[in-house]
Amino acid sequence: MTSASTAQSANAGGSAVEPTTADQATGPATSGGGGRIPAVVRRRLDTVDARLDRGRAWLATGVVVAIAAILRFVGLSGPNGKIFDEIYYARDAYGLIDRGVEWNYKDNGPSYVVHPPLGKWLIGLGEWAFGYQDAETKISVPGHLFTTAPEFGWRFAAAVAGTLSVLLLVRIGRRMFRSTTLGCAAGLLLALDGFHFVLSRTALLDIFLLLFVLAAFGALVLDRDARRRRWTRALEAGLDPSLPGRAGRPPSTWRDWPWWRLAAGVLLGCACAVKWSGLYFVPAFALLVLLWEVGVRRSAGVRRPWRDALLDELPWLLAAGVLMVVTYVLTWSGWLLGDEGYYRLASRYPNTPGLSDTPVIGPLINLWEYHKAAYGFHTQLDDPHKYQSWPWQWLLLGRPVAFYWSGDGNCGAPSCASEILLLGTPLLWWSFLPALAATVWLGLARRDWRAGAILLSVAAGLLPWFWFALDGRTMFSFYAAPAVPFLVLAVVYVLGAIVSPAPAAGTAAPPSAEAAADRRLVGGIIAGAYVLLVGLCFGYFYPIFVGRLMAYADWSARMWLDGRWI
Repeated sequence: MTSASTAQSANAGGSAVEPTTADQATGPATSGGGGRIPAVVRRRLDTVDARLDRGRAWLATGVVVAIAAILRFVGLSGPNGKIFDEIYYARDAYGLIDRGVEWNYKDNGPSYVVHPPLGKWLIGLGEWAFGYQDAETKISVPGHLFTTAPEFGWRFAAAVAGTLSVLLLVRIGRRMFRSTTLGCAAGLLLALDGFHFVLSRTALLDIFLLLFVLAAFGALVLDRDARRRRWTRALEAGLDPSLPGRAGRPPSTWRDWPWWRLAAGVLLGCACAVKWSGLYFVPAFALLVLLWEVGVRRSAGVRRPWRDALLDELPWLLAAGVLMVVTYVLTWSGWLLGDEGYYRLASRYPNTPGLSDTPVIGPLINLWEYHKAAYGFHTQLDDPHKYQSWPWQWLLLGRPVAFYWSGDGNCGAPSCASEILLLGTPLLWWSFLPALAATVWLGLARRDWRAGAILLSVAAGLLPWFWFALDGRTMFSFYAAPAVPFLVLAVVYVLGAIVSPAPAAGTAAPPSAEAAADRRLVGGIIAGAYVLLVGLCFGYFYPIFVGRLMAYADWSARMWLDGRWI
């Protein structure tokens, strides 16, 4: 397993501010390989070696993912019935797989819904595979693979998405920090987060939004590495980056196209097709790409890195944007290709202005009008709710959401309680704000691209909600879901700094091998103890994550913030 000590070195993966041309000119040349790239430039352009500890890294990844999967799939069918907003999304999902649109089986008409369909399509796949039942609408259909408890069917896709997001975070963390240990720590912390855990076991949309946003970020990290390898190959082949025009740029064939960036566009389209809040990450990720492209050109010695980056990369960013829009529209195919969807035919809504039944363009016009109506709903959503909260409360766990509550059953005590509470593992979540502050400090001190990427992604996931709070919009803590993996990365980034801090600027000589080993040992013990304590904290709160029946006194003991958690 790669050493965590490699994770936080000053030159690991390049810094946010690349060396100047003068630095490159005076840097020592590397020997061998036929290239004449100065060592400092090679370090700046270096990426993680895909062959590094491949077998052991994947074995460690598999262990972490197995832990996440076991936690999420065991007992997935409990509690019985639809909890919280499953009453909407499980039913909408069945309508999609049955009729191609969300359908109200009580009124036998299309449902008016305010979220795009992709997340519900994914929930519906589980219902198609394992069966669906709804006593209120008297629907009972067997599964196409095999029939299980209906709750397992509508929660299956969420558990898969939660497990996959743990896998992605392990690999993203390993690539960013150049440490399998830190990558696995990130995945394990996410697997042991109660907030992520509960969302992974409930048929809501937010876990799918989290998955697609994280996957898009991972694709961009891969794109960053691919582009840096492209420049390294070109410099080794004798490219002079100071030449104007195409002569100073790497040769480009279809194999060198930014395929991972285009994939990120598709994934962001999927994120927006789950919830529109996926849009908040689009400008943030586009800015990341641009900054990374400027950085690689500056490292290579391009005279005008900003101008060249804009000229070269804006067309690809636009192409990714087009793919995002196309992907989003395709997820509405059931609505577009049929005639049963809400607002689909103007003739059925004669009192609604703006609708059209013109061939070809009419469905697109009506889809736009539908989106305008849904947007109006979201902007006017200010009805008070028992579990609503404000963005500044979320990281403090100021108002978690109760998905399920029951006082029925025999627990051996005079009074019993069973609850599923959307609560982040407290020790982990109360580490987020200190970790963000430390990440800002370390990022500025080290000029580290990883800190900037983490902070910008957290900002994209949280800051827009502060704007909506000014209008008094009704909000819930699960709106923070897409930011959670990046908050975990911030914690792991700081743990890596504790394990192996970068040498102080101006240090005449690096610390001795013995001193470095001692520091890694002490830092490793601290980091390991922290992860262990998070695991113990998760175990303590596990009963209120899964709805386990317990004595009321035991339940009350877990309400650490009293009325704020009740």
